Amino acid sequence: MQEFLIPAKPDLQAARESWLKMLARERRLSPETVEAYERDTRQFLHFLTGHCGGPPGISDIADLRPADLRGFLAARRNAGAGARTLGRGLAGIRSLLRFLERRGLANAAGAAALRAPRQPKSLPKPLTADDARRVVSVEGQLAEEPWIAARNAAVLTLLYGSGLRISEALGLSGADLSSETDTVLRITGKGGKTRLVPVLPVALRAVAEYRRLCPYHIDPKGLLFRGARGGPLNPAIVQREMAKLRSALNLPDTATPHALRHSFATHLLGRGGDLRTIQELLGHASLSTTQIYTGVDTARLLEIYDSAHPRA
Repeated sequence: MQEFLIPAKPDLQAARESWLKMLARERRLSPETVEAYERDTRQFLHFLTGHCGGPPGISDIADLRPADLRGFLAARRNAGAGARTLGRGLAGIRSLLRFLERRGLANAAGAAALRAPRQPKSLPKPLTADDARRVVSVEGQLAEEPWIAARNAAVLTLLYGSGLRISEALGLSGADLSSETDTVLRITGKGGKTRLVPVLPVALRAVAEYRRLCPYHIDPKGLLFRGARGGPLNPAIVQREMAKLRSALNLPDTATPHALRHSFATHLLGRGGDLRTIQELLGHASLSTTQIYTGVDTARLLEIYDSAHPRA
């Protein structure tokens, strides 16, 4: 993890570092989640430095009151943080305080008593089926190098065809999808949860074409998707290519790589897919997370009704 100047006394710095290691090793949270919690708690310690008049130690946070935490959330909101960011920040602080409480070093009651900010109810914004097909087609890619265009098409096809997260697609090894018989992927997603995901023939063909054109040796134990210089493919590269496609295809700003995963779920549901099965394919821990796609489908039905019904 990148080193940062942590405004805290040595005892709190050491306890926080132990907590972050516990999240990664024992709780098996994703690196992205651990990084977010590290950033949120670092910002909290910066706030406490000003709030307490100096770098805080464990004794300074041992009995935090709800008012102290509300002050931090208010400062973050004034800095432009949204409700989701504030909610995640509060969750990270609660986790750290519970970690200290289990060791007899703090009281987490103040954080537990504080209500999390109300989260906005926003629906996922999937692409239409036609737009999704245009985005994932190798003909639609804008890269000049044929092998890079084939690589981009293969990655995007896996996001849409199998509902993978971008980190999951870029984490595939050279041994994955190495033959036409590899019709199922074993994916390890958030929290270390493993799921089986079917792979469409069109995705197998896209990966095979990428393998054929890729100028670098793809080791079975190495990563499948390679960057222009042969190293691991960075997610930012895929996001940048998607931004170019948005402009070229006149798509909305919501057309991101993750929107292809939303499109996968929404289009399956619209074609009669079972919600519980879609939950398993996406790797959601809770069915309530998957149920948000029923709102997308309902919204689309109402849109069609309003535009087509003669009495609407």
